[in-house]
Amino acid sequence: MIRTIEWTDAGVVMLDQTRLPNEEIYHIYTDYSGVAEAIRAMIIRGAPAIGVAAAMGIALGVKKSSAKSIEELDRAFDDICGVIAGTRPTAVNLFWAVDRMKALYANVRPQGIEVIRRVLVEEALRVYTEDIEANKTMGRLGQELIPDNARVLTHCNAGALATAGYGTALGVIRAAVEAGKKIQVFADETRPFLQGARLTAWELQKDGIPVTVITDNMAGYFMRKGDIDCVIVGADRIAANGDVANKIGTYSVAVLAKENNIPFFVAAPVSTIDMKIPDGSHILIEERNPDEVRKIQGVAVTPAGIPVANPAFDVTPARYVGAIITDLGIARTPLSESLKELM
Repeated sequence: MIRTIEWTDAGVVMLDQTRLPNEEIYHIYTDYSGVAEAIRAMIIRGAPAIGVAAAMGIALGVKKSSAKSIEELDRAFDDICGVIAGTRPTAVNLFWAVDRMKALYANVRPQGIEVIRRVLVEEALRVYTEDIEANKTMGRLGQELIPDNARVLTHCNAGALATAGYGTALGVIRAAVEAGKKIQVFADETRPFLQGARLTAWELQKDGIPVTVITDNMAGYFMRKGDIDCVIVGADRIAANGDVANKIGTYSVAVLAKENNIPFFVAAPVSTIDMKIPDGSHILIEERNPDEVRKIQGVAVTPAGIPVANPAFDVTPARYVGAIITDLGIARTPLSESLKELM
């Protein structure tokens, strides 16, 4: 199994996803600020993986805190949570994990500093194992939607690298293959960070699952040709009505799928569903460094001085989504009603 993130006695270990596929390098983070920077710099990425990293970062910060009194630990804990929560704005799993750790802290606070430290570490490990089990459940449920001999298009990376292990969208594909189905994957390269070309292709190659990388603007061509049977993607936040925030370009793929009568599925754990927001207009879209667009692997591809926009996500309206595969079941249209029942 691909080890995206692990808790060890030495610290939190992460596979550096910015160096893939050319180098497999693991970093050990010994303080929470290092974990926060790893999230911010996309050394670890993908909504579920970010949630796990957030929980581990908070646990690490409390474990390493020099606080001698509960009042000192209270202040340190607030600072740690603030730093972790301020890393990336769109993936709701980050805030779900922070809130989960905050609730536990408040619950065990009367028992003292050492109990708090121990229990928060245990909770971070629980978040990790729960994520893997949720992914396997999604895979088992979702693979029934994927026919044998299907040609499946993905966008961005929603595999083991985006989670604690196994994956959401790629978890469904893995489960379909494990069920004996023959699957051919088309992976959008996913500019500007190339998560499809670098990460999805790397994962599937390791698993021996056939994959063809295409540029983002080729998706419509292959759909029109009849070479795509279904689309499956992950999500970073899902609104109560079923609007889905995912990597930039997902909306375009969904519109193309609708035009070509191709099923469009989303796979995400229930921790990605934000029932507090009614629709996708309330989702804050992260704007990242323009240099991610200006350069590819450090090589400039735009003229100097030209303004560049770099929104990291877009929102796909619920009307384009055929089903949302979660660890509690599959939500189908009308999504606003089925998500409410599911949650």
